[in-house]
Amino acid sequence: MRTRPAVLFVCLGNICRSPLAEAAFRREAQRIGLEVEVDSAGTGDWHIGAAPDARAQAVAKRAGIDIGGYCARQVTAADFARYTHIVAMDRDNLARLRTLRDDHATAELSLLLDHVDGRAGSSVADPYFGEASGFDTTWADVCLGAAGLACKLGAQTPV
Repeated sequence: MRTRPAVLFVCLGNICRSPLAEAAFRREAQRIGLEVEVDSAGTGDWHIGAAPDARAQAVAKRAGIDIGGYCARQVTAADFARYTHIVAMDRDNLARLRTLRDDHATAELSLLLDHVDGRAGSSVADPYFGEASGFDTTWADVCLGAAGLACKLGAQTPV
């Protein structure tokens, strides 16, 4: 039985929201002393092998986190058994994950903002086609979601 949680954050292309969520969650997990495996992926294949969007890198850098070494990848069938939690950034990607998930999958699926009081069912806005300021809004949302999820997992993890 797995005692250490493993979390995969998922958006569409894995270059904006999910790498930011991964970074925010890594920081929060470290802050509270939560041992966890963390990664991010996309449901689409357009950006496989690419670094995060420069605007995502900039917002993370302002928070003191370098995500330039992250590399976009696509969700695989194996992810549903490897990770205890697969966390989507929006309802469309959550729906896509549900179609990819087979009957033997063990990962718990949720939206990131389901872990924030009063925000359940809400999506993290996709800043890709907007102004750079949209990445600040996305960063704020993923930080809230990361804190809520880390708190939940910390309370569930045996000492």
